[in-house]
Amino acid sequence: MMGLPPFDEPLTTGAGRDAGERSSLEASTPLARLLAGNQRFAAGRPRYGHDVNAPRARTAEHRPWALVIGCLDSRVPPEAVFDQDFGDIVVVRTGGHVLDDAGLGSVEFCVSAFGVPLVVVLGHQYCGAVTATVRALDSGVRPGGLTDRLVDEIAPAVDRSGDADPAERVEEAIDRHVARTVAKVSELRLVAERVAAGALEVVGARYQVETGQVRVLGR
Repeated sequence: MMGLPPFDEPLTTGAGRDAGERSSLEASTPLARLLAGNQRFAAGRPRYGHDVNAPRARTAEHRPWALVIGCLDSRVPPEAVFDQDFGDIVVVRTGGHVLDDAGLGSVEFCVSAFGVPLVVVLGHQYCGAVTATVRALDSGVRPGGLTDRLVDEIAPAVDRSGDADPAERVEEAIDRHVARTVAKVSELRLVAERVAAGALEVVGARYQVETGQVRVLGR
């Protein structure tokens, strides 16, 4: 299999390079890759799905019917995982789906503005944020900076007895952290009111990277 071009070449090259070499180098940079992908998308020739020429991609209004709260992991894009079209779902993504005030405010906005009938908290196999939290708790070494906030929020979901294998504790913590996020979202006043009225359901789910399947937790 051909490997990916290197990422370490500068976006702007020196005047001594010829046009062909500059073009080759620029095509290998992360920004150029994103812009090239956008050009494919805008031209209606997507490589990985989502057709910009679809009517729902061009509408000025949208009425999504679900909110997915997920991790920022690049292997778990909710629109692709659930195979949904433009305008179908709104997404809030952070490391380990940890929700701060801005995240919770986004949830409330989606519930009030769009009236979504479903909120899904999506955890996933091989979650780096959960793994890092388990390692930090076991070693006593904190990552530092604002990353500590992720550890603080995920730590209550980790079994700290020390009896279980670290890999097993990560697996268990992933599901427990999903359940804790579901509970946190469900405590929001607007969410609680709509749930009580039977107008909204909040569920936890888990995506398996190895299989591509999503399993609803607690059922």
